[in-house]
Amino acid sequence: MKRSLFSILILSLLVGCARNETKAPVEVSDADAVALAASITEGELKEHLFIYASDEFEGRETGTEGQKKAVQYIVDYYKELNIDPAAGTNDYIQKVPVNYTTAPTGSASVGNNSLELGEQLVSFTPLEGEYSVVFVGHGIVDGTVNDYVNLDVEGKIVLAVAGEPKNDDGTYVLTGTEEISKWSNRSEALPKRVDAAKENGAAGLLFVDDDNFSRYNRYFSYMRRNNSGQMRLDTGEETFFSGLLKSESLALFGLSKDDFEGKTLDLSFTVSIQGGTKEVDTENVAAVIEGVDFPDEYVVISSHLDHIGINADGEINNGADDDGSGTVALLEIAEAFKMAKEQGKGPRRTIVFLHVTGEEKGLLGSEYYTDFEPLYPLENTVTNLNIDMIGRIDPERSGDRNYIYLIGSDKLSTDLHELSEAVNQKYMQIELDYTYNDENDPNRFYYRSDHYNFAKNNIPIIFYFNGTHDDYHRESDTPDKINYDLLENRSRLVFHTALEVANRDQKPVVDKAEVEE
Repeated sequence: MKRSLFSILILSLLVGCARNETKAPVEVSDADAVALAASITEGELKEHLFIYASDEFEGRETGTEGQKKAVQYIVDYYKELNIDPAAGTNDYIQKVPVNYTTAPTGSASVGNNSLELGEQLVSFTPLEGEYSVVFVGHGIVDGTVNDYVNLDVEGKIVLAVAGEPKNDDGTYVLTGTEEISKWSNRSEALPKRVDAAKENGAAGLLFVDDDNFSRYNRYFSYMRRNNSGQMRLDTGEETFFSGLLKSESLALFGLSKDDFEGKTLDLSFTVSIQGGTKEVDTENVAAVIEGVDFPDEYVVISSHLDHIGINADGEINNGADDDGSGTVALLEIAEAFKMAKEQGKGPRRTIVFLHVTGEEKGLLGSEYYTDFEPLYPLENTVTNLNIDMIGRIDPERSGDRNYIYLIGSDKLSTDLHELSEAVNQKYMQIELDYTYNDENDPNRFYYRSDHYNFAKNNIPIIFYFNGTHDDYHRESDTPDKINYDLLENRSRLVFHTALEVANRDQKPVVDKAEVEE
C-alpha cells in the first residue's frame, strides 16, 4: 500500500526525534581524565588547608563552634561550585543525633564479691537491679555454632568468654582453618556478642576478655582523670548493658578458664551504675552530582570533617593531616567532577561527597549514615572511597615517598581491587602499599575509619591512608608540614578511581560478601 508524501514526512520526523532522544553513552578518553584530574592542584589544596586547619577552627572537635565553622566552610564551597545538596539534607546538612555520656559511677557485685569499676569491671552503660546469670561459653551464634541453645537468657545477664571453638586438628570451627574468625578479632569480639545477647533477649552481657579489658580500661581511666565522657549515637533505643571482665574474675562465678559449657549459674549479679548524658549538636555534610546514565547507583567518596579539638593545656590540635587532608582532597575532587559534568564527561553514576562528623568519637557520623539514615539506598551504593590522612609521609617510608597505603580494596570485591590497580598503573604510578591490609595487622586500621561502616554492609570500599607519624593526634599536626605534591597526586588517584567506577558499564562485582546468618 502506498503511503502519502505527508505520512512519510511525519514518520521521518518521528524517527529523527526518537534518534535525538537516545543518549549516546558517555565517553571519557584518557586525555580527558588527565585534564580533569589536573584541576586538582597543590596550590588550591594548600589554600584550602591553611584555612581549614587554622586556629580559627579550634581543632574541629565534634559539636564545638570550631566544628560549626568547618561545616560552614564546606557548605559555602559547594555553593560556590554550584553542586547540589544531597537529597534528604537541609541545605547540605544531615543532623546526627549524638549524646555525651560522662564517665559512669556506681557499683556492682557477684554474689558477695564486689566488682569495682575501673578495677575488676569496665562498663560505659548504666544498669540498675539484681539479675540471674547464665554462662553461655563463648557467646557465639554463627552458622553451626550456637552457644545459646537450650539456655533461657530472657531478662538475665549472660556471661561469655573470649575465644572460639576448635576442631580436633587445631583448626577453628568457624573458619575451618588456623585463622580466627571475626568473633575473635579485637574490634568485633565485643559488638558481635552484644548483638547475639540482645537477639536472645538478655538484659545485658558480661564479657571476659583480657585484651579488650585493658584497651577499654585505659579509655575509662582517661575519662575519669580528665572528667570527660564518651559520645554515642542517640538512636532512641534503650541502652544495652555490657561490661568487660578480666579472666581472673571467672573464679567469682565458680568457673575456670577451661569451662565452656553453657549453664545457669547459682548466683546473682547486682548492679547500680549511673551515667549522665547531654545532647551534642553535630552534623554530616553531603553534596551530590547526579549520574547521567545510572542516576540511581551511587559512588560515595568520604572524609571526616572533625578532629580532637583543644587539649587540657589550651593547645589547638589543628588536624591538618587528620583529616584536613582528606577534607580538602574531597573538595577538589568534587570540583573536578563538576567540570566533568559541565563538559559532558559524566559521571554516569551519581557521586555523593560525604563529610562525616564524629569519626574521632567512634565513627559516629558514618554509622548514622549507613545504619540509621542513609541519604541514598545502601543496596544501590556501589562503592565507598574513604580518604583519611593522605598528606604526610610515614617515617617507615621516608626513603620512598611516592606511595599510599590502601586498605580494604580486596576485602569484598576482587573487581574493585583490580580496577584500582589498573587505574593507578594507567594514570599515577604511585606505589600501592598493602602493609595495613593484612587481616592480622595489630593496628586494625580496617576497622578504624569511616569506610568500615560501609564495608560491614557489604559495600566495596577502598581506604586511602598515609600512615601515622609523630604529629598524629598532637598539636603539631599543622598545615605547614603537609607534603602538598603528594596530597595532589593522591587526590588525583582517588579522582581517577572514582571516575572509573562511576563510568564503567558494570558496577564492581561483590564476590566476597559476608553472609549474615
